[in-house]
Amino acid sequence: MNNLTHLNDQGRAKMVDVSVKADTKRVAVASGVVRMRVATLQCIVSGGLEKGDVLAIAQVAGIMAAKQTSHLIPMCHPLFLTAVDIHFVINEKKQQIEIAATVSTTGKTGVEMEALTAVSVTALTIYDMCKAIDKEMIIADVMLLEKSGGKSGHFKRNDGVEGGSHE
Repeated sequence: MNNLTHLNDQGRAKMVDVSVKADTKRVAVASGVVRMRVATLQCIVSGGLEKGDVLAIAQVAGIMAAKQTSHLIPMCHPLFLTAVDIHFVINEKKQQIEIAATVSTTGKTGVEMEALTAVSVTALTIYDMCKAIDKEMIIADVMLLEKSGGKSGHFKRNDGVEGGSHE
């Protein structure tokens, strides 16, 4: 079992010193879903909301959120992100929008939190844009799918929901 690195010798929170780590290319992919009524999904797809293009606005919000992660999560380091990409899959059968965020940097610490923050804020933006017509939307299954780079190496979730494997 790993020791928690965000605690000092008094058991209190600290920001980890990453100055001794080597700069490496780091990539993280996270995902999540927003479940909704069929009519809400149809409205998003058809562009029928007065607030505008839901997915375009949510995509920009997710990118902005990734860049602001260190302002939201206290122990995250400010990072120079080299890429942020958000993809959507409209799944009509499951009445949901599937979100995937890929975040990259070259640096001393990973971008897992940035990818998870991007997915979360993207989902929250979809909710915000559509709450007037569907307050029962569900944001679910926000998770890290994969990460590479750094001392801990490559991680890839092997079942999409629980567990995982280190390669």
